[in-house]
Amino acid sequence: MREVEQEAREIELQIRSFIIENFLFGETDCKLSNDDSLLDQGIIDSTGVLELVMFIESTYGIAIMDDELVPANLDSVNSLVRFITRKIQ
Repeated sequence: MREVEQEAREIELQIRSFIIENFLFGETDCKLSNDDSLLDQGIIDSTGVLELVMFIESTYGIAIMDDELVPANLDSVNSLVRFITRKIQ
């Protein structure tokens, strides 16, 4: 179980880093919680979702199907971590 937790933590850090660098323009003191909606907070838009998907696919070597492009999978750091963890196992 520890290995899974460590992997999830690494994914979380990579996702947060990508979001901060690409959508928050390096603003490291942002108050983004892991459960905040990226769409509702105005952090990403539809183009941002595509950028995020391309990053995930290239970083983790997974394919994201059209039917997986839903907020339940992509709308917060925590939902992204859960989604990616399921896909790579």
